[in-house]
Amino acid sequence: MAEAALYSFRRCPYAMRARMALHVSGVSYEHREVVLRDKPAQMLEASPKGTVPVLQLDSGRVLEESLDIMHWALSVRDPEAWLQRQDADLLASNDGPFKHHLDRYKYATRYEDADPVTHRTQAIQHVMALEERLASQKFLCGERRGFADIAIFPFVRQFANADRAWFDQQPVPRARGWLQSLTSSDLFEAIMAKHEPWRPDQSTRGS
Repeated sequence: MAEAALYSFRRCPYAMRARMALHVSGVSYEHREVVLRDKPAQMLEASPKGTVPVLQLDSGRVLEESLDIMHWALSVRDPEAWLQRQDADLLASNDGPFKHHLDRYKYATRYEDADPVTHRTQAIQHVMALEERLASQKFLCGERRGFADIAIFPFVRQFANADRAWFDQQPVPRARGWLQSLTSSDLFEAIMAKHEPWRPDQSTRGS
């Protein structure tokens, strides 16, 4: 029997990083794909804030934040030692200023007076900081992928894909190579498998 149920949305970068940690850990869980405009009552009962991912453990504990889900999964099993390759400051920059500018660049019409070009210019500074780190190492915290890479790259992927032609012209070749290595990985391919929207009368194993 699955140890947990994960409410997820395929394209959400927060859900992506949670799914990658769950997948690499080998934890058994039930994948519950959510339609954001029609969220299941079971998810809202577990987590009234109504955002994905949400991990409901069989103990009754509910994890409502993607980083908490990552840490929980890797505390169960961490075969690639991701927890040894973290960077709190870099992650705070990603989830704070970079995400702020990313949203106002990609979804400018949702924000009053948001100039997408201005926010794009601010966001690329974060990618340039990654470029600098990658000058001396293959991944953000060493020569192997780790927690920092997995937690950050889904957001950089979203930024790059907003205008791929523009992104490919920017002076960040190492960051592009890093992004490509992660998006083309077997791990990412596995967690991006498509699922039908979950219904209470069905069960879908995620690992």
